[in-house]
Amino acid sequence: MIRHTVVFSLRHAAGSAEEGAFLRDSRVLAAIPGVEKFEQLRQVSAKNDYTFGFSMEFADQAAYAGYNDHKDHVAFVRDRWIPEVARFLEIDYAPL
Repeated sequence: MIRHTVVFSLRHAAGSAEEGAFLRDSRVLAAIPGVEKFEQLRQVSAKNDYTFGFSMEFADQAAYAGYNDHKDHVAFVRDRWIPEVARFLEIDYAPL
């Protein structure tokens, strides 16, 4: 299993229609084959200043690679993520 996580901050104002649209539209990622346990999260720790997080799981490396190469993921990154995300940190985990 691979757990793919990313914390990020948007270029949009907090509570704005643009922020809401980004979060709503990001749900397309959950429908990509191989994605399991997709979650949208609000970051609440005072130890960093990221705003949101996404978490999802994949059965194995092949499922994760399929997600990365899927047309809907590629389009989301190109059309939404790159123009709208101010900064991010991506971490992928495998169980010990």
